[in-house]
Order: sequence, then C-alpha cells, then structure tokens
Amino acid sequence: MRVGVFCGSREIPNDIYRRAAAELGRILAERGIDAVYGGSANGSMGVVANAALQAGGSVIGVMPAFLVDREKVHPALTDLRIVQTLSERKSLMLGLCDAFIVLPGGFGTLDEMFEVLTTAQVGLHSKPCVIVNIGQFFQHLISFLDHAAGQGFVHPRHRMLMLEARTVGAAVDAACAVAANGPQERASS
Repeated sequence: MRVGVFCGSREIPNDIYRRAAAELGRILAERGIDAVYGGSANGSMGVVANAALQAGGSVIGVMPAFLVDREKVHPALTDLRIVQTLSERKSLMLGLCDAFIVLPGGFGTLDEMFEVLTTAQVGLHSKPCVIVNIGQFFQHLISFLDHAAGQGFVHPRHRMLMLEARTVGAAVDAACAVAANGPQERASS
C-alpha cells in the first residue's frame, strides 16, 4: 500500500506539528506502507521522510523540476520522480497512491488536498483523503466546508469525501480501512 502525504516544506513553527509529522512517517514505515510525498528535505516534508526512512520504510518523492533548485531534495529517498509541473506532480501522486493523509500546511498542501477531493467528487477515483486536525489546525476549514454544504454548494455525500482525524494513528487507520474496504467505510474518526 502507498499513502500520499500532503504537508508543508516550510520550517515548522510549532513542535506539535513536527511531532505529528514524525509520528506519521514512523507509523507508515512500521505498518509497511510506502510514503509518497513532495520530495523535500525541508519542513514537515523532511520530518515525515526522515522518520519513515529511520524506521526502515520506503519513501517516494515527487518533485517538479523547477523546485529542485529552490527546495532541498531529500538525499536519501527510496525513489525520486522528477516531473515538469505541479499538475504533473498531483497526477502522478494520485496514480501512485491508494490513500492520502493531510498534515498542517499552506497553499500547496491545500491545493493537493482539494485536487484529490475534486477528482473524487467527479468520480475519477474513490481513494480516501484524511486530514489530521492536530491542535485544531483545520477547524476553520472544516467549519467552512460544513457551511458550504449547509448552504447547498457542496453535496452532503461530497462533504464526506474529506475524512477527519484528531490523531495521526486514527488518520492512518481510517485511510487504510477505506482503501481496503471502499467508500462505504467513510466516517469521521
């Protein structure tokens, strides 16, 4: 199994996010799940990769060529895929992964998450996308999506495409359960 991890490449401002990133990398490796992520050695990305590799896991990085010089490519990845655009990165990650877990991050993290959600909404796949609401980082986003659904802009069944977990372990459990059993397993963790 492969899990795509969306998270930030900027330095992590809060230790709670660093611990969550390390825990995710370690848990994925311990469960024999390959981690697929943006390929950077920086920020949460680097923490996830380091923890997974230190625990004996496999880590695949997917990085656009134009970011290779801007971001520090992780030097010890199991596999590194260089693509030309951000769109190609998202497309390749979608093809490589069975599920996705989202840690706190910025615009890029949200862009990747919404790509997975919108492609699921239009029926191109049924892969789970689980956000880890560490320290209530995503609470305003969750409230907004609930509001959008309440106002009729998001269908209730599409709102359920984004699963929520309060812990990294619960996120991995939810992603694995849905990936193994299909969309009928979707529920908040």
